[in-house]
This record gives sequence, C-alpha cells and structure tokens, in this order.
Amino acid sequence: MRRIQGVNVNQHICYYISDSPEGSTAHAVACLGFSNQAKAIVRKFSCRDCKMGKLVFISLVIAALSVLFGERIISFRRRTFASRELVQNHLPNCVALKNLDHGSEDITILGDGLAFISTGLKYPGLPSSEETGKIFSLDMQDPRMKPVELRMPRNFDLESFNPHGISVYTDTSDDTIYLFVVNHPQHKSQVELFRFVEDSLSLVHLKTIKHELLYSVNDIVAVGVESFYATNDHYFTHEIFKGLVEPLLAQPWTNVVYYSPEEVKVVSEGYYFANGINISPDKRHIYVVDLFDHNVHVLKRKEDNALVSVKVINIKNIHSYQPVVTQVYADNGHVIMGSSVAATYGGKLLIGSVFHKAICCDLK
Repeated sequence: MRRIQGVNVNQHICYYISDSPEGSTAHAVACLGFSNQAKAIVRKFSCRDCKMGKLVFISLVIAALSVLFGERIISFRRRTFASRELVQNHLPNCVALKNLDHGSEDITILGDGLAFISTGLKYPGLPSSEETGKIFSLDMQDPRMKPVELRMPRNFDLESFNPHGISVYTDTSDDTIYLFVVNHPQHKSQVELFRFVEDSLSLVHLKTIKHELLYSVNDIVAVGVESFYATNDHYFTHEIFKGLVEPLLAQPWTNVVYYSPEEVKVVSEGYYFANGINISPDKRHIYVVDLFDHNVHVLKRKEDNALVSVKVINIKNIHSYQPVVTQVYADNGHVIMGSSVAATYGGKLLIGSVFHKAICCDLK
C-alpha cells in the first residue's frame, strides 16, 4: 500500500511515498522549510479546519434556536387559546350600540347607571381606524340605549388621543366626577385626568400624569381624586421587543403600580400579562387579571396602599359542563370580535371590544 508520509529533516518537512509501513522503499517527493512554505501549508490546513468548526457550530446554534422558537410558538398559541373551538352561548335581545364602530375597549358604570366608554384605540398589531379617540357616555336607564359623544376641551390634543383603560372616581364631598383615561399618544403611556360636566356632557382636562413606572399602562382603577392603581401589560418599551420577543419569552415580568402625587411605587408583580384591574365595592380589595396565565388575583389593600395577595382564582374548564366560573356569553366573532370588557347594570350586560363594536344584551 502506497502512503504519503512526512518527517522533519534539518528543520524541513520532507514528504515521501512509501510502499511499506516502515517506509523502506520510500521516495522523497518534496521538502519544505518551516520558515515560509511549511508555515503557509500548516496555516492553510488550520484555517480550513477552523472554518469547518465554525460552520458546524453555527448549524448547531441555528438548529437549537429553531427548536426553541417552535416550542415558544406552541406555548404562545396555547396561552392565547389560538386553536380552541368556541361554542357560541348567546343572550337574548342583543343589539349593537350606535356610534361605536371603532372599538369600545373599556367601559365603567356609575351607581346611577351612567356609563363611560372609551373608543378608537390604536394598538400595535391589531386592526384600527383613522378615527381619533373619543369618550362616550351612555344612560343605562334610557330605553333608547344611545351612546353620546362627550365634548372634549379645546386645549386638549385630540389628534394624538389614543384612549385605553378608563376609571371613574366620585368625590363624595361635592359629588364631582373625575374620569381617568389611559392614553397612548405615539404609543407612549400616560394618564389623562378629566372632570365630567353632566349638564353639558363635556370633559374638562385637568392634568396629564407621566412617570417612569407608568411605561406600558393597560388599565386603571381610581382610588382618589389624583390617585390610582394601574397595570403595566409589558416589560419592554420598544415595540419590537414588546410585540415579538416578550410574547415568545413568556416570562412573568409585568406589574401593578400605585400612583399618587406623593408616592409612586410597584405594589404587585409577577404577572405574565397584567391586564384588567378593578376594586371591590368596599374598597378593601383589588382584582387583577393575568391574561396569559388565565387567572384573577385577589389582593388586599394595606394602609400604605401596598397590596398583599389573598388568593388566585384560576379560570379553568370554562367550556366544560362544570366550569369554575359561569359563562354568560360567548361568540365566535360573528357578532363581536376581540371583546375586552363586560359590565352589568339593571339586568343588562354591556360588552365592549378592542377594535370592533359594542353590544348590549339582556341577562337571563
């Protein structure tokens, strides 16, 4: 068997052809010095091996990332119920409300049946219209059920008004009604504080609230004339990280913030997607919905406005015959799409949506 072998001869590499393992009949074919040609050949073979190693490493990294990405996609679809088949469960006498064709993301109702509705939300990744944001009122005691657009102040920037969650606080000392509105101008987060004038069905803008802890506000519940709890539904602020990276990572990084002119602080955290927030009738407990974890957190208010977890209500088997919670309405998108809020008053149920319409139904 003929082989090519190499030996070191006086600091040269000599290659020869051998007919035997011992090389007894070898014939030298080339001798190269270490200083120039030998180093070039060694370097050539070393670079070739290095490139092959890099290609293998990159291929393994790409394969691992592909597997991880696929698993994250499956996890995200599972969290959002993307593949479920929804069985319709309609209520009697459901009618679409007029003037609310561009969403009705949040609804809050006062004790006397006066409802406030935010509309026109433009949220990245969701359908939206060119209509500017608006606030409507609806008298639930009026059988006509006709929403009325509230007149906005002239000194307020209507062009960038992008209303999200809303909350109402009534000052018991003089019955003044304050409306808190989460606003996303240029997709930033701030809270607008208005005073409601019932006689003229108008809003007076009092102030704009901004703070570094209020960076991705979704919903809000007022607890004073200038104080509230708010949910941050994302951890990142950059749109690409918020819309792509964060949903795939699916980490419990969102939180609840307490705001007052004297103090701003994070009071609860560890949510996958902190969404809706509300307060109990006795004002002692706060309810927070974690959208992606499919549960409702019950939190007790302390004297310093901190929150302490009491329990977590897991929303399980909602489509089974024995659900933990009672389902009063379900639709597969034919009547209403992207529902975001529901509120009741006087035997009626108002259902709002992020970008579609609002409907009113009679409860059974």
